[in-house]
Amino acid sequence: MAAKTQEFSISSLQEKPSKELEEGIKKAKEELFNLRFQRATGSLPNPSRVKKLHKGIARMNTLLRERELGIIEEPKAQETDKGKKKETSQAPEGEKAGQKA
Repeated sequence: MAAKTQEFSISSLQEKPSKELEEGIKKAKEELFNLRFQRATGSLPNPSRVKKLHKGIARMNTLLRERELGIIEEPKAQETDKGKKKETSQAPEGEKAGQKA
């Protein structure tokens, strides 16, 4: 159960890019939909999961909105840009060094 509480923690959600958050919202809403049916039929095994999903969806929506408004920046986009710069900067240097030699 401890792993499920970490699923919607602020620190773990802030590390995810916006696309992953949008997918997470979609999955959480689907799970919430299924849990509502289970509650209606009386076969809901973990009623507290409904509350956790509501809070998780709200946290993800909040992070997305903060990114839209520019309050916080998306972390993964910066890391991938740095990785691309390293890859592209290494290849031309190797080619230039080979051509000069």
